[in-house]
Amino acid sequence: MRNSHEESYERLKHTEKAIATILNYTAGIQESDFSGNLLLIDAVLFQFTVIGEAIKHVESEKLSNYDYPWYKIRAFRNFIAHEYYEINNQAVWNVIKQDVPKLKKLIETILRNEF
Repeated sequence: MRNSHEESYERLKHTEKAIATILNYTAGIQESDFSGNLLLIDAVLFQFTVIGEAIKHVESEKLSNYDYPWYKIRAFRNFIAHEYYEINNQAVWNVIKQDVPKLKKLIETILRNEF
């Protein structure tokens, strides 16, 4: 049986890697470049799905120590998986530029403080 502490660590590392991948994929491009590149959009959306799935498996006791709307990450994953036909590329771009850097710092803090 898996240790939930170890699994939380692994899932947070998956999250960290997915964030780095999103930032790498979108470095140096503009919103118009993103919105016009379906392959890039699909790749980024997959990474957001990884993040949402990984966060779902992190111990809630650990996440609750940090003021962040964790439910939004899981909800975004579900939206991508189940409401994919309503995805707004501009909204995704805004999440990449505004929310992902903050989440990156928070995940780094959690990994440093909790493990």
